[in-house]
Formats: sequence, C-alpha cells, structure tokens
Amino acid sequence: VLENQELQDSIKPQKVEFHSLNFNTTLHWQPGWAREARDALYFVQYKVYGQSTWRNKDDCWGIPSHVCDLTHETSDIQEPYYGRVRATLAGVYSNWSLSCRFTPWRETMIGPPMVTVVHSNKSITVKLQAPHSPYKRKRGSKIAMTNYYDLLYQVFIINNLLDEQHRILVYEGKDKVIKIQDLRPGFSYCIVAKTYVPMLDRSSAYSSRQCTVL
Repeated sequence: VLENQELQDSIKPQKVEFHSLNFNTTLHWQPGWAREARDALYFVQYKVYGQSTWRNKDDCWGIPSHVCDLTHETSDIQEPYYGRVRATLAGVYSNWSLSCRFTPWRETMIGPPMVTVVHSNKSITVKLQAPHSPYKRKRGSKIAMTNYYDLLYQVFIINNLLDEQHRILVYEGKDKVIKIQDLRPGFSYCIVAKTYVPMLDRSSAYSSRQCTVL
C-alpha cells in the first residue's frame, strides 16, 4: 500500500494551467516528479465555477499528451472555469490536480492584428485586420475579436534596420486603414502593430514585421 501511495504522489500532474489566445483555450500540465511518470496516461475534467459536477473531456481521457483543448468547453466567455487532471500508471491512479480559476473574457491573450503594407514613393498605407476567435457565425465565418472587446490598434514604424528597438508609435485608434506620409524615398521602413484593450489595459505581442523600400 505504501508503495502505491508513493507512486500515486509521484505521478500526480504538476502545474495545471489554462493557456488561451483569442479564446483558443488549452489546459496544460507537467508530469509528476517520478522518472517513470513520462509513461503515465492522463484524464481531464472541467466544470463551470459553482457547479458541483465535473464533466469528462472525452478526447482527453487516457491520453499520453500534456495538453488538452478546451476551446469548445469554455465558449461561454464570461463564465469562470476550472480544469483538473489525474494520472494513471501501472494500475495506480493519482489524485486530481486542480487549475486556478479561469475566465476566458478576462484572461485570454489577444493576438496582434494582421498587417498588410502598400507603398507609394513618399507614403505607406497600412491595412489592419483584427484577430479572429475560434467561434463561428451561422454562415460559418469566424467571429473577429472586435466583437468581444473594444480594441484599439497601435501602429509602429521602424525606419532603420540597424536599430531594431527604435519603434515609433505613429497611430493609435480603431481605423483599419492608416496612411503614413512624408517618408523619404529610397529608405527602407518596417511596420509592426499591436492590438490594445483599454478596458483590461492589455496589449498583444507585436505583429510580424512588414517591410518595404519606398
């Protein structure tokens, strides 16, 4: 019995946490500290805060992986959720490991906009597209994150390839098309952008750089 108890403890999943980007939400965990824990299989359950019953996530029942997609299960984005994971090895089951409480609307990270750059000889036109959520309209198109948040775009220009860090903020607002004028012909300019949520005071990562020579 003692050996079993020890195995139970040593395979118990560690660091169970939600990761979420644009409401694409996964539960992650790390294997227990025992060396043989890498051969363990895992079982995932989830529930809405305040409910008494845990629900099994069928696709993540007896899996070798350390991640489970709960995007569909957490689609009521204002509700707080919990996830939990247990491991099994050699016929022994660990106790459940619980995540912190997770509320998608409050905690999902928002991705950067998609940036397209068109140039003329002295100006650059920047076109921005908001990131999409995984949730679809009746007709099948994905719903943009602007449906859920009041998003602002921040557009930065980098006008010297040697100095990567020197990003100058040239625009902040809701426009999807921005014109940057009075630039110098023959020079190379790069554009990066972020989405910003004023209500949560949270910014996305930078978009990938779009560069052009005027």
